[in-house]
Amino acid sequence: MKKQFLINAFKKGEAWQLFKIMREFLKGFERLHELGPAVSIFGSAQIQPDDPVYKKTEKLAGLLVKNGFTVLTGGGGGIMEAANKGAAQAGGTSVGLNIVEQEPNPYANVRFDFNYFFIRKVMLIKYAMAYIIMPGGFGTLDELFETVAFVQIRCIKPLPVILVGSDYWSGLMEWIKSAPLAEKRISPQDMNILQVADEPDEIIRAVKKTVKI
Repeated sequence: MKKQFLINAFKKGEAWQLFKIMREFLKGFERLHELGPAVSIFGSAQIQPDDPVYKKTEKLAGLLVKNGFTVLTGGGGGIMEAANKGAAQAGGTSVGLNIVEQEPNPYANVRFDFNYFFIRKVMLIKYAMAYIIMPGGFGTLDELFETVAFVQIRCIKPLPVILVGSDYWSGLMEWIKSAPLAEKRISPQDMNILQVADEPDEIIRAVKKTVKI
């Protein structure tokens, strides 16, 4: 396993390490720009194969492939594994953007390794035409809110951001309405960035309604 705490490792006089960051960005841009229409799937690395959410993710990824999409994930376990597995078994392009600190799942038939989480996240956002957010923890929330913020401030096009699982996400949606929206920290239009859906067929329709391929 390579050294962790990479950001903390930067010290005065080590600005040269920025060249490593630039090189990793360039590598990602060069390798990913020919992927074709893709959907990024985010979610917990802790979910096990016997979990219904894992099985739903497999099915959803397979349906995305059958509808002409490449599937992008962070390349690890849990939801990422389920998405890569579903896409690969459906005969599609199953991309894992792995971070070197984690064990990659065996189902990504296209794999890229990254040293920096923030670069990997940029790639998962930049090269997707829709974002599917399965149940997850802090990492998933980080990916969700950065994607939403990018749409809000027009860093990326207003592409679908779909929260899967109304039971799981309803509390968050209610808090957004009762706090940031109610206190005018966000606008009513910002609420339109997020969609909540439950069934794979419903999610596919939501993606295809906005994304034309």
